[in-house]
Amino acid sequence: MKTYQTRNAFSMLTAIVIIVLMSTVAAFVMSLSGKTVKSTTIQYQREQAELYAKSYTEYAIMAVTANNRSVDCLSTIKGRVGHPTTGNGYRIRAHIAYIANGNLVDLSQCNNDRLLSTTVQTKNTPLSIMIDVYVDYKDPDNINGPWLTVHRRSIQKI
Repeated sequence: MKTYQTRNAFSMLTAIVIIVLMSTVAAFVMSLSGKTVKSTTIQYQREQAELYAKSYTEYAIMAVTANNRSVDCLSTIKGRVGHPTTGNGYRIRAHIAYIANGNLVDLSQCNNDRLLSTTVQTKNTPLSIMIDVYVDYKDPDNINGPWLTVHRRSIQKI
């Protein structure tokens, strides 16, 4: 009568079970890693959009101070960084509105919809501006999805 070695079969079953367990753990780690990368990408894009909003606010202030309002009233600044429609860039719009003392500041070239008030009583600060900056971007994994927008509003004395 032959004697069978059951030890080799047991080792084979143990190896198969361990391989299945390790592959399950590896799949879980890969899934978690993918979610972490996605979360980091979303956070990076939002932070970048907030920085662009801050930067375009500063740029709008500089543009208003350098602009001759009696010739041309600056009301909108538009910009684009990268390729926003493919999910690898940003679309930026800055809208400028004026709050002024109409007797001290010439805003005759400004549209009425960009003049919030011309009856300001303070003579020390005859001109203030309100800047609304909108930064739009798309999720690179879903470029057919909606635009995501960061908005920043600032009021600045000029």
